Amino acid sequence: MLNIGERIIQLRKAKNWSQEDLAKQINASRIMIGKYERNDNAPSIEVLLKLARAFKVSLDYLVGEGINAAFDKEMMKRLENVEDLPEEMQEEYFDEVRD
Repeated sequence: MLNIGERIIQLRKAKNWSQEDLAKQINASRIMIGKYERNDNAPSIEVLLKLARAFKVSLDYLVGEGINAAFDKEMMKRLENVEDLPEEMQEEYFDEVRD
């Protein structure tokens, strides 16, 4: 089974991006990208959305099909619905969730 760090590395290399390039794309630090790739830290849902947008892939693809099977189906549907929202609405949603 592919882990999230390996998937990020594969997608980043497919775009010929350095860790610094990816960090700029998602407004993060190169150090955090390295931690995600080594699986030292798990990206938050917000970061996963940013990564999916930057790589132009779905959340399902980013986190891997095997991992999704372990998630509650209702939660996955909610994540898909959030992903389908316009970017401005997603940001408003996450601002509400953080407060």
